[in-house]
Amino acid sequence: MELFLLRHGKAEDLHPDGDAARALVEKGFAQARRAAEVLASAKLLPEIVLTSPLVRARQTADAFCETAGLPGPVVQNWLAFGCAAEAITAELAAFHDFNRVMIVGHEPDFSRFIQWSLGAYGATIEMKKGAIACLRTTPPARHGTLLFLIPPRLTGG
Repeated sequence: MELFLLRHGKAEDLHPDGDAARALVEKGFAQARRAAEVLASAKLLPEIVLTSPLVRARQTADAFCETAGLPGPVVQNWLAFGCAAEAITAELAAFHDFNRVMIVGHEPDFSRFIQWSLGAYGATIEMKKGAIACLRTTPPARHGTLLFLIPPRLTGG
């Protein structure tokens, strides 16, 4: 499968109801829309979008899907902040029928997952807000190939 990782867009710094309730700011919505435009123009849209239940990730996934003309995202509690790389791979095995899957989530989960998948411990992998990475992988197998990592500054974010 081609696995796309989209880090949530820029969010408000604080929310009175806590971290999970932090919402996107306008720049974050723009980052999500631009990510969809970039992948659509390259004809690389995912077949399914899975998202963390945290507000900022859900809003990123919603804006991405709306811009890309895709069905709404599917909330997956395992994508909440603090998901281990092994758990991501194990959970993704349930989606093996899809050729292209996108997950929308958080740091440092995504950079750790990429490091783990590539066996690149000690490497610095930076998933800034609004960044898109793509791995070719076959969950539940561990190893993958990094196809690309697009920082938001290259997508206009």
